[in-house]
Amino acid sequence: MVENAGNQPGMQQTVGNYLYDCLSREGITEIFGVPGDYNFSLLDILEKYQNINFVNCRNELNAGYAADAYARIKGMGALITTFGVGELSACNAIAGSYCERVPVIHIVGAPKTMVQQQHKMMHHTLLDGDFDVFRKMYENISEYTAIVTPENAAFEIPTAIQRAKEKKKPVYMLIAIDIAEKQMVNREFNLPQRQTDQRSLQEALQQVSRKIKMAQSPVLLPDIYVLRYNLQAQVQEIAEKLNVPVATMIMGKGSFDEIHKNYIGLYAGNLGTPEVQNIVESSDCILAVGPIWSDYNTGSFTANINPVNLIEIQPDYVKIGIAMYENIMIEDMLRELAVIISCKTAAVPGITFPYDNNNVSLDEDVSSNYYYPRFQQMLKENDILIADAGNFEFGLSQLRLPKGAVYITQGGWGSIGYGTPAAFGSCMAAKDRRVLLFVGDGSHQMTTQEVSSMLTNGCKPIIFLVNNQEYTVEKYLNVKNKQTHYNDIPEWNYSKLLEAYGGDAYKVKVYTNRELDAAISTAEEQCRHRLCLIEIYAPKMDAPVMVLKSNHLLEEKQK
Repeated sequence: MVENAGNQPGMQQTVGNYLYDCLSREGITEIFGVPGDYNFSLLDILEKYQNINFVNCRNELNAGYAADAYARIKGMGALITTFGVGELSACNAIAGSYCERVPVIHIVGAPKTMVQQQHKMMHHTLLDGDFDVFRKMYENISEYTAIVTPENAAFEIPTAIQRAKEKKKPVYMLIAIDIAEKQMVNREFNLPQRQTDQRSLQEALQQVSRKIKMAQSPVLLPDIYVLRYNLQAQVQEIAEKLNVPVATMIMGKGSFDEIHKNYIGLYAGNLGTPEVQNIVESSDCILAVGPIWSDYNTGSFTANINPVNLIEIQPDYVKIGIAMYENIMIEDMLRELAVIISCKTAAVPGITFPYDNNNVSLDEDVSSNYYYPRFQQMLKENDILIADAGNFEFGLSQLRLPKGAVYITQGGWGSIGYGTPAAFGSCMAAKDRRVLLFVGDGSHQMTTQEVSSMLTNGCKPIIFLVNNQEYTVEKYLNVKNKQTHYNDIPEWNYSKLLEAYGGDAYKVKVYTNRELDAAISTAEEQCRHRLCLIEIYAPKMDAPVMVLKSNHLLEEKQK
């Protein structure tokens, strides 16, 4: 590799090199994307850059999904697309990152500056001379958008990255093909930093401390922002000092050590286990850290939490009942709270977790009654689990994660097809960790091309693919008519696809629980050397308990 100019003190930088220096300082070592004629200069610079590799994906949508999962593991991700056709192809993925609070840097290569100024009718545009239309679209799904020039690069690039870090949302930077290679104008800027209002903080701490001291049965409920701001250690310190039960919601799964003695399981309103639901909803003080009260997170709004008993610690405010304390950074609140709280005497109740036991016969046809407990048994510390939208995101949410494991799904946005490219992004983000992808055939058919990228880049995930020729979860959501043909999908020969992609892989089809048990044992050895695909031929309409409960809830609403 050629040493990049940005790493040599005293040398003037190109806009492109400066951009990559800024991203490298954030820990980004891979940028996903697809080449296009308007981003060639960006890619030419990147190909010579020492610290970041370009990862070529099969399409821009998949690149966006991969960058999203990469960011969930490393703290930030990035992708490069071309103008118009490329950036619009990535729109769905970026909207998902916006919804799910994931910081992704989206870099778009644009036509030459002079061409834009002359409003020429260029390819990849709407042929109306408007070169700002796509950026305006992205304003609705990005925390920040910028048109980068040599004169403003020193301000706009760090500002965009900082906004992504602070708000945990994607940002958009448009860089014309002739701009990337130009020397930037060196300017000194002091970007404003988020700061906590100390008076507001002290008032909130006083009220929170008083409420916790008065409580008889407090509960800690960490959620998604604990993950995004990497505050798991702070939350665990508070849990241990208080010695109170800790539950998580689905979007915040993994925000607390699930092997910890204080962990009681998943809270999902009526869709979760009654035992956990009762502990949370009967609590007279629920300390919720970084929650999002969405339908997915609250069991279709069946969560029954008395607002009077609720303390919310959000990224930039604290809410206690109806009282609001603004301009308080979540990290400051947790740090100070850990100092002033004291231990509660209430004992943490013993809990039986949903998949602790597996009493299903190995000789039965394979079904979710067996494979979820079997998945529980195979998990190892630091595993990365990716669940695509559908049955798996609900069924796997009840797993008890081992220490250091990461659980990735897209429950808020819920775009089927996310899982396969997300698994690829996870493999690239954590090359020394085991990646497990759980995907249905309907989801996999949407983005299966990224298995080719896995093989090309030497990735070795274990892929569990349920092959039942239907969108099962969609059939359960349609309570009026489950026997619809539009939710049926064709059967593919997924093993042959792996051969077409040209890679070496372990692949097996299983029809019984015994065959699945043996396949998992083999895959655990084989994944050290190659990608593994286990096709599970489950019966139609086979679904985890949470999906069945959701269906029952929908049926009750129809009455």
